Amino acid sequence: MENQAESKSFIVNNGAILGAASIVFSLVLYATGNHLPPHWSASVISIVLFIVFIVLGTKQFKEANGGFLSWGQGVKIGVGIAVLAGLMVVIYNYIFSNYIEPDFMAQLMEIQNQAFLDQGMTEEQIEAANEMTKTFQTPGIMAAVGIISYAIGGFIVSAITAAIMKKSEEETY
Repeated sequence: MENQAESKSFIVNNGAILGAASIVFSLVLYATGNHLPPHWSASVISIVLFIVFIVLGTKQFKEANGGFLSWGQGVKIGVGIAVLAGLMVVIYNYIFSNYIEPDFMAQLMEIQNQAFLDQGMTEEQIEAANEMTKTFQTPGIMAAVGIISYAIGGFIVSAITAAIMKKSEEETY
């Protein structure tokens, strides 16, 4: 039970920092006019932040736990960090697309439509794609997809991290 209480603080601290760092990075992209369309390096930076905070949180927990970490504890911490950060980012994205930049989705759609035209799609195909896209742009679906994406990414990163860092008490004898 003691480890469970400890893991919560590592999840909350690192998840909040990852969420805040992701939001600040998004705001910097917006302030510099690089949010539409973002450069591929923005994705790389986001992925690196994601990995660093999951690894850091797992490492901090292991050190506080006397150098021991089970695979399950590592996954729990990593997924917890990712889900908390994902929740913060989803809330920020809702505020951004509804209050800060209300025509953001329309701007994204315009960029996507131009890419479709460049690929040789017909107007009918583009309209069909736009209709399908609109069904997934409701706040509930966007929030669910965002949190699920963070959870899946968190599971992958934390499963690898935990497999590398795991050390049980039986291994010390």
